[in-house]
Amino acid sequence: MVPRYSRPDMTAIWAPEERFKIWFEIEAHATDALAELGVVPKEAAAALWAWWATHPKIDVAAIDAIEAVTKHDVIAFLTWVAENVGDEARFMHQGMTSSDVLDTCLAVQLARASDILLADIDALLVVLKRRAEEHKLTPTIGRSHGIHAEPVTFGLKLAEAYAEFARNRERLVAARKDIATCAISGAVGTFANIDPRVEAHVADKLGLAVEPVSTQVIPRDRHAMFFATLGVIASSIERLAVEIRHLQRTEVLEAEEYFSPGQKGSSAMPHKRNPVLTENLTGLARMVRSAAIPAMENVALWHERDISHSSVERYIAPDATITLDFALARLTGVIDKLLIYPARMEKNLNKMGGLVHSQRVLLALTQAGVSREDSYRLVQRNAMKVWESDGELSLLELLKADPEVTAALSPADIEEKFDLDYHLKHVDTIFARVFANA
Repeated sequence: MVPRYSRPDMTAIWAPEERFKIWFEIEAHATDALAELGVVPKEAAAALWAWWATHPKIDVAAIDAIEAVTKHDVIAFLTWVAENVGDEARFMHQGMTSSDVLDTCLAVQLARASDILLADIDALLVVLKRRAEEHKLTPTIGRSHGIHAEPVTFGLKLAEAYAEFARNRERLVAARKDIATCAISGAVGTFANIDPRVEAHVADKLGLAVEPVSTQVIPRDRHAMFFATLGVIASSIERLAVEIRHLQRTEVLEAEEYFSPGQKGSSAMPHKRNPVLTENLTGLARMVRSAAIPAMENVALWHERDISHSSVERYIAPDATITLDFALARLTGVIDKLLIYPARMEKNLNKMGGLVHSQRVLLALTQAGVSREDSYRLVQRNAMKVWESDGELSLLELLKADPEVTAALSPADIEEKFDLDYHLKHVDTIFARVFANA
């Protein structure tokens, strides 16, 4: 976790104090259930909660000091609790194994992290919708392979992003449901020394589902899917960030990150206004995606358990969720303040002498009885003249001067094919599809 790319609410989930708090709640809820089943005295469970209600702040340093001797984090925690609670603490952890605590805690943390990420996506969707509607009919050039293709609108670009992040939200909801499972099944997952009703009670108290079958750990396919989903969301962030970076290039300059008063773009060149936020988002997306492969490699554990997954998850769980939280918030800010230049879009749209209308002429020629091969040849030979003139020549004028073209189409017919509004006629339909439930 890098403080530069962290926000407090998400970071708090992964703080040692919060982890130990969740551990205590797991243990105390389990002791409650054991007491109800008559396995341990009810006074033991009551003593735990009574201490918890008045206990001082969790002493992380003290627990760490115990772990330095025991070389076992859960035992260190239990020892510290026992030192504070007293004799009744001996009834904690009856029939449980460390993984019951660790895996259930991780499920709680990832579920809570998911809730923050879902709120982040919701905030981004609001901004994307607002800016998309603002520029719903702002014409701009669509590009394929980085080359001018046909007209679109800037609103459509943002509507595409909205639809993509709406899908990501659905994916994250599913991933949250998948990851939010509780396992209190004891050694090798057989419940030999703890009743399954204890697991059900703890799951209910913590807002989790019961893991149908655990070995001694929660199956890691759940975690693999969770971190893969975070990676997909990060890729969507990068996709939009890269689009903005391209649009901010000097020779394009159709959109630009907000440049605040006093901001500096370069230590050497005072004129620079660099897309630093979206470049940063590209880098952060790489870091979030980097968690997906080790999460998948964690799926294959030895027999009923090993701990090869543990060190991996200590890294990727906080790092991926904290980084993605920051990235989503940063992207929301970028879109909210994005500077958009319709006049430059119009200039770029008209830069290449009307080449963007070539397909309409091609189709008109085929409908007028010219073969597709000949239609393509006639339009292309004129289009290449415009291309080689760097847009100085006009495709419209060249076509009207081409006798083979005018033999099939009148000058008025050709001119009609250069109507920009033709390309925007279904924008309302697309917006209705995208924002129908927004």
